[in-house]
Amino acid sequence: MGLALKKPSGVPGRSWPAIVIGMFVAFGGVLFGYDTGTINGILAMPYWRNQFSTGYTINGEPAITASQQSEIVSILSAGTFFGALGAAPIADFIGRRFSLITSCFVFIFGVILQTASTAIPMFVAGRFFAGFGVGLISALIPLYQSETSPKWIRGVIVGSYQFAITVGLLLAAIVNNATHNRDNSGSYRIPIAVQFAWALILIAGMLILPETPRYLIKRGRPEKAARSLAKLRRLPEDHEAIQDELAEITANHEYELTLGKASYLDCFKVGVRKRLATGCALQALQQLTGINFIFYYGTQYFQNSGIKNNFTISMITSAVNVGSTIPGLYAIDKFGRRPLLLVAPSACASPNS
Repeated sequence: MGLALKKPSGVPGRSWPAIVIGMFVAFGGVLFGYDTGTINGILAMPYWRNQFSTGYTINGEPAITASQQSEIVSILSAGTFFGALGAAPIADFIGRRFSLITSCFVFIFGVILQTASTAIPMFVAGRFFAGFGVGLISALIPLYQSETSPKWIRGVIVGSYQFAITVGLLLAAIVNNATHNRDNSGSYRIPIAVQFAWALILIAGMLILPETPRYLIKRGRPEKAARSLAKLRRLPEDHEAIQDELAEITANHEYELTLGKASYLDCFKVGVRKRLATGCALQALQQLTGINFIFYYGTQYFQNSGIKNNFTISMITSAVNVGSTIPGLYAIDKFGRRPLLLVAPSACASPNS
């Protein structure tokens, strides 16, 4: 990682402010990872299953049906779908910073519903709104990171969002393991309510962080863009490097204006369709490796397999996930994106998979 973080010679100014900001904003990934990981354990908690059961039993014990379980898990993805679609217009309308703050409040609303719920309908509603907030955050954080980070470290900074997701999964496994034996509502309400802290930390940070220079140029505020970029690079506003980078941002924006207004339908035009298909295929195939099954249903699967310390096993799998992400952050800028994509899937295709 050290080599990946070494600034190339000839790059003016200081890069650490933008790196620190980018890494902090990546903290939003903890919201996504934690919310994903916490439902994994909650579904296997005896008290929760007794509280939310509608009469269905397994081996004489209260439980929920497979369809109810699928609804509770998948509704988060439905929320993230709509949140991700709405992120771009919201970010262009009120800015990257305030969009992230708004997204956190949407997420908090979903957490409130889940914490207060004692039946499946309200719990599902909370999952949807939390997912909607997560969808917004998932699109906005890489956008904010890419518009504030220096080019030479951009890959690591944007990749740190994925690292934060894995950390969130691990934190969820740890909290679930600590509360699952409680014979009261705290068994599931404590893991859910912890999410308030993650959202509030991100909100507090975004209140003091600068808006991105690109957004300010887009809104016709070059003076504020110069101040923002100068703060990020720790250089005077009239420094040559600041003016050159602003000129590049402005030129890119003006070029985009010459292309006219765009809509989601433009994603399917000739010349763009291949890129869209490639991106979607990469995401879909990554999901088809089966990793999300482990993080959504792993604890219950281990339990059904006869493993007694199923919550401990979930912590171990989450810890391995965190550790294996670190080499990826180093390799993404050291060796490039394509070689990493060619090599990494081999681990999923091992004979023991």
